[in-house]
Amino acid sequence: MKKHNFNAGPSILPREVIEKTAQAILDFNGSGLSLMEISHRAKDFQPVVDEAVALFKELLNIPEGYSVLFLGGGASLEFCMVPYNFLEKKAAYLNTGTWAKKAMKEAKAFGEVVEVASSADANYTFIPKDYEVPADVDYFHITTNNTIYGTELHADLDVNVPMVADMSSDIFSRPIDVSKYICIYGGAQKNLAPAGVTFVIVKNDAVGKVSRYIPTMLNYQTHIEKGSMFNTPPVVPIYAALQTLRWLKAQGGVEEMQRRARQRAEMLYAEIDRNKLFRGTVTAVEDRSYMNICFVMADEYKDLEADFLKFATEKGMVGIKGHRSVGGFRASCYNAMPVESVQALIDCMQEFEKNH
Repeated sequence: MKKHNFNAGPSILPREVIEKTAQAILDFNGSGLSLMEISHRAKDFQPVVDEAVALFKELLNIPEGYSVLFLGGGASLEFCMVPYNFLEKKAAYLNTGTWAKKAMKEAKAFGEVVEVASSADANYTFIPKDYEVPADVDYFHITTNNTIYGTELHADLDVNVPMVADMSSDIFSRPIDVSKYICIYGGAQKNLAPAGVTFVIVKNDAVGKVSRYIPTMLNYQTHIEKGSMFNTPPVVPIYAALQTLRWLKAQGGVEEMQRRARQRAEMLYAEIDRNKLFRGTVTAVEDRSYMNICFVMADEYKDLEADFLKFATEKGMVGIKGHRSVGGFRASCYNAMPVESVQALIDCMQEFEKNH
């Protein structure tokens, strides 16, 4: 039976990325050695990092004066590294979900943190609007896509202060104006690579402004100067990221990814809205995520939740159980998700509706 991978992360990757990485694990570049056992200093590996950086810059149209880093620690370490490197006195945070809240918690250890707005009281079912960002903050931090709650910012915000963004789960799914940000970061295990590497896009002249001592490994300047090679980087995930970046370019880049994301999301949301057994969880329709589509059983059919999960799983749907904070179901539709898998889930929902 064909499996349809809706896992929220680690998640679906293009099949050719998996196959090329698997081949390199057996024999990297005809060297007779596995990708898992070569030195990161090997002359054959430096071109992998160089090309990955170049494709990052090309696909996202990154302007001059920015560095692309491949680090460890996941986005969770960046929750700490961002204020370590940029927060001198005060920072502003938009609280749109669990990960935004965690980032804000870490920042409070480094200075004053202003929560400009929050949708926590409504269980994060919308993204706040009509708030003011103080003009005197060192940066304004946003989380562009909220995997647990299924909300997403679909365009860059216009604010009069430097922005920092966690784009773990929607990077490369739409064009972005990188010049609006001093730092964009994310765990790679959704739209880029297997878990183990973190991408950071950092504005070079924004680094080195804080007065505190920053531990060497947590200082962006360290990794800018050493080209992500200060310590041993996660070699296998970086290689997989390169294969994904090549795939992205061949498919038509971020504009094409945005078109596909909208197509998948519109198909599935249309079925959720039509099917009387289900309802979407996001109250503000304009904030519905293209990446993580969250829905539950309609109130009068709540007792069928376990039955639908079992039914869909038996039909090959993988990873659609919703996060415990929301319940119900979550269909994560990252860049590599084929539209056929979304249609298969829709067929499932319609068949279940006929049965009940």
